[in-house]
Amino acid sequence: MISKFPASWIRSLVRRGAVGVLLLGGVSLLGSCGFGKARGPYVYRFVPGKTGILREGRVAVPKKAPEPVKQAAMAGNRLQGKPYVYGGGHARVEDRGYDCSGTVSYALINAKLLRRPMGSKDFRKFGKAGPGRWITVYAKKGHCFVTICGVRLDTGYGGGSGPSWQTSSRPAKGYKLRHPPGL
Repeated sequence: MISKFPASWIRSLVRRGAVGVLLLGGVSLLGSCGFGKARGPYVYRFVPGKTGILREGRVAVPKKAPEPVKQAAMAGNRLQGKPYVYGGGHARVEDRGYDCSGTVSYALINAKLLRRPMGSKDFRKFGKAGPGRWITVYAKKGHCFVTICGVRLDTGYGGGSGPSWQTSSRPAKGYKLRHPPGL
């Protein structure tokens, strides 16, 4: 977990790109997850205490994040380095590799926000509609991914093919945004 960092240190990280900015479809859908208003078409403000920090392929979430959010992030960290396996994470939660929905399911199951793995199409009806304050699932037929504290856990987009944390933008057109109730 992260502690308070000096504002100058955060600004330095943002300038160097160490803390990425997630842009989805040209609009910040994560305003409550720590991103402020746009200062330009592709720049969003990092908010200390609300946004996760990506370090060496692992995400650290704010100390004040609710426990399920911390558990989901830790679960996502455990998936780093696992290969992409079509259907991975569906027959059994602990698997040798994961596909997109297996990755999202793993994070949510370990946070006790989901009972069993779901397919990407099924995630279109998960939880409540719209972006969450801490966790947002993006789902459409054929693919899904999740953001936890503003950092995207995804497979195969933006480098690599297995589950990985990403701060680069990803088009969100056609995705339904869903979130766990209260988060």
